[in-house]
Amino acid sequence: MDKVELKVEGMHCEGCVKSVTRVLTALPGVDSVEVLLAEGKANVAYDPVRAGVADFKRAVEHAGFKAP
Repeated sequence: MDKVELKVEGMHCEGCVKSVTRVLTALPGVDSVEVLLAEGKANVAYDPVRAGVADFKRAVEHAGFKAP
């Protein structure tokens, strides 16, 4: 498993945290997700053969947040 820390902009509440967690967890190859509202980031453990950072950023942005 690889791990990555993504910056996530636009989260304002626990509902936002749940949305980001849901879209990242739904991706194939994602093992675990920890989204930290106060720090504006998401920690993702994943199988690099099945998913990657570009997939995570696309999912976060599709959910209405920014992943610079």
